[in-house]
Amino acid sequence: MMDKMTGLKRTDYCGNFTLADAGREVTVCGFAQRRRDLGSLIFIDLRDRTGIVQLAFGETTEKEIFEKAFTVRSEYVLMAKGTVRERSSKNKEIPTGDIEIDVSDLRILSVSETPPFEIAKADEVGDETTLKYRYLNLRNEKLTKNIIMRHKIAQIAREYFYANDFIEIETPMLIKSTPEGARDYVVPSRIHNGNFYALPQSPQIYKQLLMVAGFDRYVQLARCFRDEDLRADRQPEFTQIDIEMSFVDTEDIMEMAEGFVIKLMKETLDVDIASPLPRLTFAEAMDKYGSDKPDTRFEMLIEDISDWAVKTDFAVFKSAVENGGAVKAIVAENAAQVYTRKKIDKLTEQAKGIGAKGLAYIRWAEDEPTCSFGKFLKDGELSSLIENLGVKKGDCVFIVSDKTSLALSVMGALRLTVAKELNIIPEGKWNFLWITEMPFFEYDEESGEWLAMHHPFTMPLDECVQYLDTDKSKVRAKAFDLVLNGTEMSSGSMRITDCELQNKMFSLLGMEKEEIDAKFGFLVEAYKYASPPHGGMGIGLDRLAMLICGADSLRDVTAFPKVQNASELMSGAPSVIDSIQLDELGIDLKTKE
Repeated sequence: MMDKMTGLKRTDYCGNFTLADAGREVTVCGFAQRRRDLGSLIFIDLRDRTGIVQLAFGETTEKEIFEKAFTVRSEYVLMAKGTVRERSSKNKEIPTGDIEIDVSDLRILSVSETPPFEIAKADEVGDETTLKYRYLNLRNEKLTKNIIMRHKIAQIAREYFYANDFIEIETPMLIKSTPEGARDYVVPSRIHNGNFYALPQSPQIYKQLLMVAGFDRYVQLARCFRDEDLRADRQPEFTQIDIEMSFVDTEDIMEMAEGFVIKLMKETLDVDIASPLPRLTFAEAMDKYGSDKPDTRFEMLIEDISDWAVKTDFAVFKSAVENGGAVKAIVAENAAQVYTRKKIDKLTEQAKGIGAKGLAYIRWAEDEPTCSFGKFLKDGELSSLIENLGVKKGDCVFIVSDKTSLALSVMGALRLTVAKELNIIPEGKWNFLWITEMPFFEYDEESGEWLAMHHPFTMPLDECVQYLDTDKSKVRAKAFDLVLNGTEMSSGSMRITDCELQNKMFSLLGMEKEEIDAKFGFLVEAYKYASPPHGGMGIGLDRLAMLICGADSLRDVTAFPKVQNASELMSGAPSVIDSIQLDELGIDLKTKE
């Protein structure tokens, strides 16, 4: 029979004690992390969400309490009353290592079987086990702190936006399926057999309708769902700090977001972020970093050497430039010792894997540089390139020639790989960055068509509207992304509120009137009754928490995450449902051969 809590109430959390508490009588609760039996002394490390405190049992402890302490095993749930005192042997590894609690009353509230892994060493156990027993893994101090930090980020967001006159409004979870770039998760309707709801990829249309309705500042910590292939920074369900504002322009929205970032970083990490945040246009980011979400914590910028390359006799470079492409390079300082020929071959395979035809290089390890294309160069051409790029002994140069967009994206990926392998990305640096003037369309080589890069409600820049019918490559959007250390944190834009322009955008995306009416008719109808100018953005709470916590994956900041195949190992979701439910929903499943 387990003990009861009768007569005891928790007075303090385990991780909050200091020497200043010495002499206080306290009551604590939690899980037994470990018990150490030294014969006449027993010590139990008691853990709750705030940390660990040591419980002490000795010669002055009542015999019944001492014997009960002897029976305690890992993960038992305990309640202990006692007096805080200074420890004779201090532990500098934990915040409460200067004190212990001299226990006068001990209650065993629940016993535990031997756990499948030691909670304190959960990081050493495979994901399959820790995710199956996620409720145990969440007791681990690291994960506990991450989940609490996520809570703090959400709390700060609400405080900030409430203080700036935003109204929190919930939007529906069961909505009409509308194209937003990813696959929808769909939910069959029992009442309307054969019809389906979709889970929202974002609250996009509803928050725009809230602006039409007159709620000029909206915020929501919105749950969103996308049926996409998963990776470390993507889960099928996620949360975004979603805002929308009326009677504003892009500057107002970005300024509001910057205020949140400054408050957040100060209150979570005590880091001061300077305002205004740096900005790059999309074109500048691609040209310098080969990415629309560049990591600016280190240099190694992409250099254009097309003018030099086209004058050489190296056909690979020459033909790329003559066919409208480019030759791009990065200089990796002090890389020659790390990048042996074998290592360069591996880097070449990576470049080929992301679309490059090959990777040219210069490696200056000895007195004279080694050049993979040196036999195609005339006297003085290599030294001219080295001088122009500022290459020094000990450096490497990596070069890709192809269509400009491909050469840039490949170099952007290689830039990150090389920086990681050279270990030149500084820790503890927080580089926020705005990417502005996003292209409205991107050219699809396979179909030969221009496709929209944004949702269809994004406003083009005023000066670009004239090119919608004549030159889509020149159309840029009133859209902006917030990037932190190479990770996209947010996308935002001003919205189209003019019915005529909105219908034009739909038609440019290949939609006929019938399709427009079927998918977006209610929004177009709403705009007939006037809409204030508005725009907004969604900040990824999960990714923000991941970066602030220094975690490697969204799993580490999500209480019950999915794995790569979108299943949850603990509960077994997704799972089959019985034939009665299927019949009610009017669903007949086909069996795969």
